[in-house]
Amino acid sequence: MNAPSIETNTGCLLVVDDQESNIQIVGAALGKLGFEILPATGGLQAFQRLAVRRPDLILLDLLMPEMDGFEVCRRIRENSDWAEIPIIFLSSADDKGLIVRALESGGVDYITKPFNHAELVTRVRNHLALKRARDELKQLAEDRDELLGILTHDLKNHLGGMDMSAQLLRERSEALADPKLRLMAENISHSSGQMLAFVKEFLANASADHGLSLSTEPVNLADAVTRAVQAHQEAAKRKQLVFQTVLPPTNGVLVQADSAALNQVLDNLVSNAIKFSPPDKQVRLTVCPPGARYVECQVRDEGPGFSDTDKTRMFRRYARLSARPTGGEPSTGLGLSITRKLVVAMQGELTCESTLGNGATFAFRLPRAVTSH
Repeated sequence: MNAPSIETNTGCLLVVDDQESNIQIVGAALGKLGFEILPATGGLQAFQRLAVRRPDLILLDLLMPEMDGFEVCRRIRENSDWAEIPIIFLSSADDKGLIVRALESGGVDYITKPFNHAELVTRVRNHLALKRARDELKQLAEDRDELLGILTHDLKNHLGGMDMSAQLLRERSEALADPKLRLMAENISHSSGQMLAFVKEFLANASADHGLSLSTEPVNLADAVTRAVQAHQEAAKRKQLVFQTVLPPTNGVLVQADSAALNQVLDNLVSNAIKFSPPDKQVRLTVCPPGARYVECQVRDEGPGFSDTDKTRMFRRYARLSARPTGGEPSTGLGLSITRKLVVAMQGELTCESTLGNGATFAFRLPRAVTSH
């Protein structure tokens, strides 16, 4: 049998065992292959070693006096600096219940004593390889996100300037008699607007994927709806659409929500309703009277509606649905995915009721705010 390759056996191993003879056996088996061994004769000494040097893997005895392996593993997992270090339990106990408990406490593997040297080396190698692969994937993901952030940020700025210039050019070209120039200006404006919408929603989706950090507080839902309607009044006017709002008579419809996230939810739903509505139709926003636990808001359009297949896919990222915007507006397939993530992050739920040809009603429910009097 060929000797293990020294190049594949690099790494620092913390070996924790109350019996120094066991540490010497493990050290002899692994140290001669190129692994660096850090010995610790108990939990407290293990923590001292960890504070000075972070190992690549820990070999941890299960049954030790003063502090057993379960407690040592628990404390390691609770420390964010050490939590991702793989821990292999070494124990003479072959009890299935202890093995399950050891793995549930945070161990990645369990080897019974007396162990086979080849088995020990193989398992250590495998878990080090898995850890390196995880670390590389994590670094690749961070590099990718940083690069995408730079690209999308710069793209957003450039596209924003391009879109503004294209709109000015289109307005100027309307005074000219050249229809070709006017058409080119409209094409530039349309394309840059679509690209800018995609970049903005891509950034919002990437932010949601990285974990939403929301700060909820009592927010007046009726006021938020009123602001959303005002913000989209001009877009609705260009398509000859009429907003109709139905709000509770009282001024105290409070939900527990993040203000910025709630505004984005309403912005996405109202802008979608405008996109998918033909001219001379209504967009109806209703805030239902508060229930015991939730307050519901409905956004109803009179557009083409959605098929059953659409409804199974509409909350997926980049989903392409059968319904298309009626005025050539951009549609990235990200808006509803982001909206649902935001609603769920605020402990709410988002639903859609629609039949093909009869419009759609999107409804979201948010927890009713509990205020002290």
